[in-house]
Amino acid sequence: MPTIQQELEDLLLNTLQLNASDLHLSVGYRPTVRVDGALLPLNEFSILTPEHSAELAEQLLGERKNEFIEKKELDFSYDFRDKARFRINVFFEKGFISVALRLIPSKIKTIEELGLPIVLHQVCKLKQGFVLMTGPSGHGKSTTLASIIDDINHQRAEHIITIEDPIEYLFIGDKSLINQREVGGDTQSFHNALSSILREDPNIIMIGEIRDPETIAAALTAAETGHLVFSSLHTNSASQTINRIIDIFPADQQNQIRFQLANTLSAVISQRLLPRVRGGRIPATEIMFANNAVSNLIRENKTHQLDLIIETSLESGMISLNRSLAELVRRGEVLPETAMAYSLSPKEFQTIIQ
Repeated sequence: MPTIQQELEDLLLNTLQLNASDLHLSVGYRPTVRVDGALLPLNEFSILTPEHSAELAEQLLGERKNEFIEKKELDFSYDFRDKARFRINVFFEKGFISVALRLIPSKIKTIEELGLPIVLHQVCKLKQGFVLMTGPSGHGKSTTLASIIDDINHQRAEHIITIEDPIEYLFIGDKSLINQREVGGDTQSFHNALSSILREDPNIIMIGEIRDPETIAAALTAAETGHLVFSSLHTNSASQTINRIIDIFPADQQNQIRFQLANTLSAVISQRLLPRVRGGRIPATEIMFANNAVSNLIRENKTHQLDLIIETSLESGMISLNRSLAELVRRGEVLPETAMAYSLSPKEFQTIIQ
């Protein structure tokens, strides 16, 4: 019988060999991986009992076990034999312990290697402002942000500070000096870290995720004071992103936030990962750059018109999601019905591909 440590290593090796994005350990199920967006049970492993699942979780938790018992859920990262890193969430489900592991590739891929629009290099050249990376969970937001940060790292000398929960990609400083801070280990919260970050002499700040009004306000202040700030949000489009940020605040603060956002926003990148015809996944991307027209619409609370600005600003590097989806269909990368399923306005998509 293999030890728990050996079994855990076998599971992680299987995840790597199958090029899976996630591994799930839940009582009553076999260990299950996600490959190209689809769940796949690992039939060579037995169905997990409560005791078995708890033992695997404890192996991952190590000294964090008591913290997990107290908090009932815990996020952290895990290094596996210098082969890969995993972002891990351990949680209780119906009184049993479950684990979700997200694979973080050891190599940070370039914009070209990820199949992203080369116009994203314009984002890498920004000196200040607020850049938001959006899209559903599990659709590559962290990977694209890491690619942009690493591009800057290789191109110019900047002081980059990241605040993450947990730290995902590990950056190796090249031309830039990079400090990565983890919530829980290096700082108590995103807000706490942001409160002191301007005293740490950064040029570029990357906030893993915007979760509350305090974090947004601090991010906007940092952008206003001449810094380049990156963050991510679980929204589906540029217009939805602007509305979500403003709606987080009480009504009496929304005008102020609207004006701050209009003055600091540089770009919104929204991304989906679609199943590719030949296997794997490929990104479809909406890109909005904040020109004068965009800033005015935000200021005047006319965000419903942003989609039209994106659609008619191709020469400025903007890309609508439907145009991106249509291009993938034209190149034979994805099936038309697949692209249609990911479109936010299917009727408009149909007119584009006809």
